Amino acid sequence: MSDEKSQKVLLWLVAIGFFMETLDSTIVNTALPGMARSLGESPLYMQSVVIAYSLTIALFIPASGWITDRFGIKKVYLSAIILFSMGSLACAFSQNLTQLVCSRVLQGAGGAMLLPVGRLAVLRAFPSDKFLQAISFVTIPGLVGPLIGPTLGGWLVEYASWHWIFLINIPIGVIGMYATARFMPDIRGVSLSKFDGLGYLLLAFSMVAISFAMEGLAELGLRHGTVMVLLFFGLAALAAYWLHAGRVKNPLFSLNLFQIGTYNIGLLGNLFARVGSSSMPFLLPLLLQVGMGYSPANAGMMMIPMAVAGIFAKRLATPLIVRTGYRKMLVINTVLLGISMAGFALFAMEQPFWLRMLQLIFFGMVNSLQFTAMNTLTLKDLGPQYASSGNSLYSMMQMLAMSLGVAAAAAVIKAFADQFGVTGEGTIHTFQATFAVMGLVTCSSAMIFAQIPQEEKQVAKSMAHAEG
Repeated sequence: MSDEKSQKVLLWLVAIGFFMETLDSTIVNTALPGMARSLGESPLYMQSVVIAYSLTIALFIPASGWITDRFGIKKVYLSAIILFSMGSLACAFSQNLTQLVCSRVLQGAGGAMLLPVGRLAVLRAFPSDKFLQAISFVTIPGLVGPLIGPTLGGWLVEYASWHWIFLINIPIGVIGMYATARFMPDIRGVSLSKFDGLGYLLLAFSMVAISFAMEGLAELGLRHGTVMVLLFFGLAALAAYWLHAGRVKNPLFSLNLFQIGTYNIGLLGNLFARVGSSSMPFLLPLLLQVGMGYSPANAGMMMIPMAVAGIFAKRLATPLIVRTGYRKMLVINTVLLGISMAGFALFAMEQPFWLRMLQLIFFGMVNSLQFTAMNTLTLKDLGPQYASSGNSLYSMMQMLAMSLGVAAAAAVIKAFADQFGVTGEGTIHTFQATFAVMGLVTCSSAMIFAQIPQEEKQVAKSMAHAEG
């Protein structure tokens, strides 16, 4: 197989993994009440199904870079698809909540590797002048998954059974296994250092504690004292890791990563920008179904124009970045993204249907452009030495931002619900205020992207010339 054809196959393989992981991260949420009825549990206790998956991912992502360097991308990616598929099958055949939670842990162990290892494969297989287009292609399924996941979960529970939200992963997984075993190149790291076990434990504990604190505040009903203790221990472990990484020879994530200007800005910008945008797959289905009385099927139809617009916008990302540079593009697009999110506060029953469609399409486009620009800015200057660890840290930051986004949105909804109420017009007002707040949160991250050096525009232009 030629190098060009091999690269195309690699992109499709990574795209499959992205779709499986991002779809499963969101599809379970709307299915929880139906699953609870089937298993004879209260929906309140079903949150452990979501927590088990997200915490397992948080645990395994920090080690994904070292594991990939040790065993090679092909073996690790194949193992990730196998684990994810086995976990999905085990979830579908679970007879009680305990079995389901254990199965979600197995599924999360595979899911934790799909996203970072897939991105790392693209980073190592494509030169810098082709990386922008490559990452744009593979992130399209990652954009579609969270948008259709909540509605698809509700639709499957309503018209089939909750088991199908896991069984739909099996045929995709089988195709991915076959294609990975046959076509994926076995790319390994430049060098392999000793695994930083203490650093891993500190960082993993930090991510789990912070995630648990955020989820507990928003969904689990933990007391504020318990949440503060978890948050304090998580931040203390993070500080301990920072000190540890500065004095050992081969830390899990070298502090030298933060000397790479574009990586530094991209990492922080991603964290704050994604806190806002990651709340949208959670908020929009709620607004349409709870606030406006849409059925799950109708709400799903409303998501389609947004997903299509996001896919179309991927083609615009490269020429826009080349024309304007990363700094100008991200500052302007981040503000537009925040405005589009705040614009959903205008949603009301008397609003014209065409205006709703226009808002969804616009949000889908600017959200897609934002992800592509942030991803490439963050990863493009890592180089072979830091590609593995930098990619793993970036993936971990994405998961943290997703948890914070949903937790923040849920906390804001609760605060405004106490003020406006949760019935009639009060429900609409609660959602309107929440969208306005999350839009402002997203706009604030434009200040971080304004720190991108102006010369990044020249870098983008040189990438285009090299590609041509």
